[in-house]
This record gives sequence, structure tokens and C-alpha cells, in this order.
Amino acid sequence: MNFVEDLPALEALYGTPSEAATRKVTPGLTPAYKIWIERSRFCVLSTVGTSGTDGSPRGDIDPVVKVVDAKTLLLPDWRGNNRIDTLRNIVEDGRISLMFMVPGSREVMRVNGTAKITADDAACQQFEQRGQHPRSVIVIAISEVYPQCAKSIMRSEIWTSGDQSDGLPTLGAMLKEITEGGIDGEAFDAAWPERSKATLW
Repeated sequence: MNFVEDLPALEALYGTPSEAATRKVTPGLTPAYKIWIERSRFCVLSTVGTSGTDGSPRGDIDPVVKVVDAKTLLLPDWRGNNRIDTLRNIVEDGRISLMFMVPGSREVMRVNGTAKITADDAACQQFEQRGQHPRSVIVIAISEVYPQCAKSIMRSEIWTSGDQSDGLPTLGAMLKEITEGGIDGEAFDAAWPERSKATLW
């Protein structure tokens, strides 16, 4: 297998991007981009650190981020598994990318920038769900924002192909396999619905 190992070879392979592909990139939120991101309740957050890269799904019943201004977003860090892979990377490196999605839309909004973490009460108190507040808030400084071409959503038919989860291994089944039975997968799955409700925020 041959590999493309330098930029001139890569650029020769793909050619020149269209005018729309380059003109759509802005250094901050335009009014239209702001409307789009404020409708999104789900995003994928990507970071990099000394241990490698990390991609983390983030979701909320409200907009997944709060828009402060055209250059700043706030992302609450709601309860998870306490691995803190994303937060560790942000402390170490700070570079961050987000992909915002809205069910039914073929576009994906992308944000690149840098981030810092705050546990200040003033920041955490801006977010509340069921009487709970996030332990910390990720403050994102936008360097560029743009919509992604719709072709990947169109090819995958992700919003139109219906439920395809039938027959997938459950988390309990995967844990049972990994631990060679050390974790009772059936018991894990049976307890998960009530446990998740109690720890959602």
C-alpha cells in the first residue's frame, strides 16, 4: 500500500477547493451561524493532549452550548464517567474542535478554537438542570467556524433511515466480554435505566 506523505502530493490529488468551501469560513459567529448553533442540543467535542486525541459526545435537553458573543461559547461539563479525558487534554493543550448537529438538518456546523476550564460559581450557576449544576464549564474561544458539506449526512441517511440499533451489543455485554465475565453484563444493563436517570445531570 502506498501512502501520501507530503502536502504537494496531497494537494495534487484533490485539487483546488471551490469558492464556497473557502468563503464559508469565518473567524467568529455570523448571525446565521449563531442561530444554527443555538438550535443544536448535541455536538462532538475533539481535543488533543500528551496522551493522544479524544472525541467526546456532548448533549443537553437545552442548547448544548451557551453563546456569549461571536467569539465565545460556554459548554457545561455535565456528569459523566469521571475519566476526564477531554478536560485533561484541555489543561495540557487547549486546542479544541466541535461538530454541532441538529436532527433533520443535512448540515453540520464546525467550530475550531481553544478552550479553558473554569469551576467559578458564576459560570456554573448559569446552567441548571433538575436543581443540579455542572462541576465545571468549558470556555471556548472561537478561531474559525463554518458549516460542513451535507454529503456525509446524505450518504449515511442518518436522520432518515430509522432505528438500526436492533441486535447491537449492549454496554453490559461489551463489559462482560472485555472482563471475561468479571462484570455481570446482564445485571449492569438491568440497573442502567434507573442509574442513568439518577445521574443524568
